[in-house]
Amino acid sequence: MKELSLLSSIDTPDDLKKIPPEKLAELASQMREKIIRDVSRTGGHLASSLGVVELTIALHYVFDCPRDRIVWDVGHQAYAHKILTGRREAFGKQRTLGGISGFPRISESPYDAFGVGHSSTSISAALGMAAARDLDGEKRRVIAVIGDGSLANGLAFEGMNQAGHHDRDLIVILNDNEFSISPNVGAMSQYLNRIMTGKFYTSFRKGVGKLLKAMPRGEFLSRIAKKSEELTKAFIVPGMLFEELGFTYIGPIPGHSVEALLGTFRNLENLDGPLFVHVVTSKGKGYAPAEANPEFFHGVGTFDMETGKSTGSAEITTYTDVFSDVIVELGRENNKLVAITAAMCAGTGLSKFRETFPDRFFDVGIAESHAVTFAAGMAKEGKIPVVAIYSTFLQRSFDQIIHDVCLQNLPVVFAVDRGGVVGADGATHQGLFDLSFLREIPNISVMSPRDGAEMAKMFRTAVESGRPVAIRYPRSAVPGVRLLPESATIPWGEGELLLDGHDILLIGIGTTVSICLLAAEELRKKGVSAAVVDARFLKPMDAGLILPLVRRIGRVITVEENVLAGGFGSAVMEMLEAAEELPAQFRRIGFEDRFFEHGTIEEIRAVAGVTPSHVAEEAVRMCSSGRSLLPSILYGIRSRLEKIV
Repeated sequence: MKELSLLSSIDTPDDLKKIPPEKLAELASQMREKIIRDVSRTGGHLASSLGVVELTIALHYVFDCPRDRIVWDVGHQAYAHKILTGRREAFGKQRTLGGISGFPRISESPYDAFGVGHSSTSISAALGMAAARDLDGEKRRVIAVIGDGSLANGLAFEGMNQAGHHDRDLIVILNDNEFSISPNVGAMSQYLNRIMTGKFYTSFRKGVGKLLKAMPRGEFLSRIAKKSEELTKAFIVPGMLFEELGFTYIGPIPGHSVEALLGTFRNLENLDGPLFVHVVTSKGKGYAPAEANPEFFHGVGTFDMETGKSTGSAEITTYTDVFSDVIVELGRENNKLVAITAAMCAGTGLSKFRETFPDRFFDVGIAESHAVTFAAGMAKEGKIPVVAIYSTFLQRSFDQIIHDVCLQNLPVVFAVDRGGVVGADGATHQGLFDLSFLREIPNISVMSPRDGAEMAKMFRTAVESGRPVAIRYPRSAVPGVRLLPESATIPWGEGELLLDGHDILLIGIGTTVSICLLAAEELRKKGVSAAVVDARFLKPMDAGLILPLVRRIGRVITVEENVLAGGFGSAVMEMLEAAEELPAQFRRIGFEDRFFEHGTIEEIRAVAGVTPSHVAEEAVRMCSSGRSLLPSILYGIRSRLEKIV
């Protein structure tokens, strides 16, 4: 491997500034090589970060960070930023347990101006920083870098609306890697941008403005001059929308030309007020497999650097795969069924549905709140919308779930993917809150399958129910069969006793059912008899199944892959309390009240204690501190005698 000599000399942006401008293209090449090599070993968001290497170099070359603030939107564009800001060596262990995050974190580095993981927050956060700067009377530049479709989210426009209204000094850089306007990235556009951002032009424009306003009817003449300037720009550049929002538009700029970026950023010093810089880049730039398939390399596991082919585990069937097949099958049976996603068609498993029923598939972009209200409107008109959104992103539509779907009791089905631990993406992406925030909403029902067969039945049940339903499933391989006959459903609100026992009752839901079964096997070897219930429904809960078992056994452990606060265990406890059947020994196992960082799914579950061994340990402790195990042994003998008779 060749020595990355330029890159190895950079520990801070000050070191970067010592490199001659003519060598920055070579540095960009070395950075891409490092990013590709390290991400091939750890997985991560490759294509987006490859596309902004030159942009990142230019930002740190011109601006003075961390005094100047660079706010990265989403954060998966920030790999080059991390490498240039003191984390070059640590980058090889990003997204691993104990390593650095795959996203900017204010606790990780002073160069990370704002922590992110969800899209479209950069402009609002940067505007807040600019407002605080102005209140303190300080001088610093604040830059928001937004891209990967994030500008489509309403939050981004809310931030831009206020920024334009307040007329604060703020720079918004659009990393346009999806809707590039290539004809405008040419000589005329670049010439116009150089002129309009240059010191002579900006000084001349201000001078003319003052002169016109001093003349009779000066305000009218000033408006005419401004309108003429806008019309001229409108013929050549596509930024009139941003101009109308109160921004000065600059662009499009070729995003892989360090020279063009440096010239533009240096000229921004001549401008004040909110500025919108449109930079056109290519997602996956510099790595042929990522350029050919940027969607696959947007978020990728480990892969062979030479071929781009995955080197992860052998092909497995995931819960998302099951959903993909089931939703197509249900779509064939019912032409009222429609599918909706928020810029995650492949990730949520809706690619097959889109291909099969293109007119009934809707991708609303990164706009989860809109997706839910859009679904409510379709449901009101007789359709059956299935809204597929990751758990971590569904949080962004909480108000719409309450007011637009559940308050009106509209039949929207939520396919909540990535429920529970997701692993390497860390705290911003763990789906550990959905059971808590969904169960508190009136009218909605919540289910979670333990395997593929249950999942297929649950979706059929939900689609036929005519009510709001959420089905929550994990990011993992799925046990069981993929599809069932079309008549297969599950009885509404019923759980299932999977294993009978007499010393302790283990109640799980979704992924934790298998944890309970494995714990029961460990307990059996220790002479402890455990009953295992798959609740299936978080809401409504099967009191008819659970209450008699609690009365008979008297010891209960609930296990959930969710925060304990307001989650599954709380729901069981509330149900028992309402029936005045709360046992003396009751234990909830789940995720405590804190954020859980990145690592493998197994590592994070172990940190939280959501494992078969921990469940078994707690069960033994409860049994040993309570009544004798002798009654359970006698009960087991009696049961065997009854079978013989």
